[in-house]
Amino acid sequence: MSREYKVGVLGASGAVGREVLNCLEDRGFPYASVKALASARSAGARLDFAGDEITVEEVGPDSFKGLDLAIFSAGASVSRQYAPIAARSGCPVVDNSSCWRQDDRVPLVVPEVNARVLARHRGIIANPNCSTIQMLVALKPIYDAVGIKRIIVSTYQAVSGTGQKAIEELAEQTRRIFNCQDIAANVYPHRIAFNCLPQIDVFTDNGYTKEEMKMVNETKKIFGDENIKVSATCVRVPVFYGHSEAVWIETARHIEPAAARELMSRAPGLLVVDEPEKGRYPMAIDAAGRDEVFVGRLRADLTTENGLSMWVVADNLRKGAATNAVEIAELLIRDPELLKTSWEW
Repeated sequence: MSREYKVGVLGASGAVGREVLNCLEDRGFPYASVKALASARSAGARLDFAGDEITVEEVGPDSFKGLDLAIFSAGASVSRQYAPIAARSGCPVVDNSSCWRQDDRVPLVVPEVNARVLARHRGIIANPNCSTIQMLVALKPIYDAVGIKRIIVSTYQAVSGTGQKAIEELAEQTRRIFNCQDIAANVYPHRIAFNCLPQIDVFTDNGYTKEEMKMVNETKKIFGDENIKVSATCVRVPVFYGHSEAVWIETARHIEPAAARELMSRAPGLLVVDEPEKGRYPMAIDAAGRDEVFVGRLRADLTTENGLSMWVVADNLRKGAATNAVEIAELLIRDPELLKTSWEW
């Protein structure tokens, strides 16, 4: 009989945490038990899981003893406090927050792109930003075949990327608009219903937002390529689930769109939907609830010889967060060497 694993999910009551629970069930992860963890505010809540209910426990220093692995979806400050504790307890952590992504000690992993770097983990593995994940799954086959010198990306990101309160705010604002009532903006600096906000996270000194700089820095780390140039514009749009991206790349060597399309059609985790003459191309409503990254509108750029443009879509809570984290966990349990007894932090 194959081994089963004791799994902890920190931030289990949040939007991503609940999706992690769904992914563990949907993908048939071999768990012996699942411990739902959260702050004191959420302790005692009951969550549906695998046809039953589990009770959320308050996280503490002893929460990770006896666990085989944990998936964190509770924010950077919580991860900074508890991920080292878990690692020292012998419980490797797959962390969804931004806390560890640029730490040189911590691999930043998209399984379809750079699974090999898991071999050097020290108890903490970082899950990349949702927008970075879907973009690099799409670009990996082209990067391997002909190299990529430059990426320019504009994202159109769903409100679920901000969390449950943003989902509720979009729904409430929409309802109030249709009923000719006053609108309040609490989650975002401006109204999101029937609007687009060219700001995700705070602005940095160079005029880019932190979200945009995450895409720049994470792309370099995941590809292991400090020379690749990346420029991003990240926009919040009134969509509940599913991030969309307009991606332009300049390749190191020429490749025709048909050849690029063929490479992508064979790539793991990627689904090509590219028949624009029939009205078939990726859309957020089709990606919602799915684990694949969808790519379409693949075409040659009109301004440079080695340019390609494409449209990339994925469910930000699934492949952009929960699914990617569970896929990393699946890689960990396949290799006993990756599940050591404890790590120094």
